[in-house]
Amino acid sequence: MQDLKYVSHCCRRLFMILRPFLSFCVVLTVVTASHAAIEDQVSEFILDNGMQVVVIEDHRAPVVVHMMWYRAGAADETPGASGVAHFLEHLLFKKTKNLEAGELSRTVAENGGKDNAFTGYDYTAYYQRVAADRLPIMMQMEADRMVNLDLTEEDILVERDVIIEERNQRTETNPSALYREQANAALFQNHRYGVPVIGWRHEMSNLTLSDALAYYKHFYAPNNAVLIVAGDVVPDEVLKLAKSTYGQIPANPNLSERKRPTEPLHFAPRRIEYVDERVSQPYVVRSYLAPERNSGDQRPAAALALLADILGDGQASVLQRKLQFETQEALYSSASYSGVSLDKTSFTVYIIPSADVSLEDAEAALDRAIVEFMEEGVDETQLNRLKTQYRAAGIYAQDSVHGLANAYGRALTSGLTLKDIHEWPEIIQSISAEEILAAARDVFNLNSSVTGWIRK
Repeated sequence: MQDLKYVSHCCRRLFMILRPFLSFCVVLTVVTASHAAIEDQVSEFILDNGMQVVVIEDHRAPVVVHMMWYRAGAADETPGASGVAHFLEHLLFKKTKNLEAGELSRTVAENGGKDNAFTGYDYTAYYQRVAADRLPIMMQMEADRMVNLDLTEEDILVERDVIIEERNQRTETNPSALYREQANAALFQNHRYGVPVIGWRHEMSNLTLSDALAYYKHFYAPNNAVLIVAGDVVPDEVLKLAKSTYGQIPANPNLSERKRPTEPLHFAPRRIEYVDERVSQPYVVRSYLAPERNSGDQRPAAALALLADILGDGQASVLQRKLQFETQEALYSSASYSGVSLDKTSFTVYIIPSADVSLEDAEAALDRAIVEFMEEGVDETQLNRLKTQYRAAGIYAQDSVHGLANAYGRALTSGLTLKDIHEWPEIIQSISAEEILAAARDVFNLNSSVTGWIRK
């Protein structure tokens, strides 16, 4: 996620609260420059059991990042069992038939490495960063917990309390997070993206051993997984190791195609007024239903990515220039677009009004600025500058093998291919001002939007 170039001192705390709205395209634009060189460093294999293996070579240091991605996340949960994907992520650090609880993490730590896991709507991922010569044991351990998880009722009770406390800390104490749950539920009326990744509290409290095992046995299979290995490795050696560990695990023949409930046409704008005494500064946020990055058809998403940056990234952006500097109606304003998604996603704009500006006037100012932009068109100088920044960001991103592994994993578990990833940089560079305006006209549809007022 991109850091903002300018945030007034009084807005910095609120910006940290609002950061989840700012899923600009950086995660996947890490390959926006020198992509030919990156392509040369990337190898792909498919094991006989269906597992996809991607190797990213980087021999600058004897370090390797080993990531196991499953094409299953919160949006693949059974209705009524929200939070089970994230719950299982926690449970995978418990005992297996061959490993004691916590043994994998202890082994990583004893070897000076780092490990963790995370869950999204479209994926669940586990990773270790270790010395390159420790890769074989990482593969052995990760392969073991893919099939040999050995859970007890006590594990369920203990870890269920842990995830509920996590929700308490991350959501229940955060007005912005609580609003975001309500806004997502309103924007996605039928799709599972309207359910929080961590889960609804009342459903989390009722998660059972059978819920966790059902999800595990169905989705945690080699033919539903992507292995990313990045760092000081040789592709053929990685392939050999993968065959001897993951390759011995049978595919799940009953794995179903990823079909989620589709979002119906939206015919009316939705509004939410969220009142919470803990809100430090009031703000207005509007999210529009938007197309995702689709394999083989990435130009609409590229146009939206550039639109978000034109409107809201940095001091030269349209919203900041118009609302913060010219009229001084805003302390802060921005736009964001998160295109890496298996299904439809969102495009978001928001404004933190100046002290003497009401939320009603702030919303009107935001709308006026967007209308003026549509009338004035795209500034070609600004567009060219952004494209240059995209190229530079790609160069800098190559400095992190973990960042690259993360970017590739998110893309590949969200419906994109290596070809899509490698074509993205030049697609960004080829997008015209006319395409950006066309994308803006399509996305700025009030009938497919949720507008929120967040205040004390």
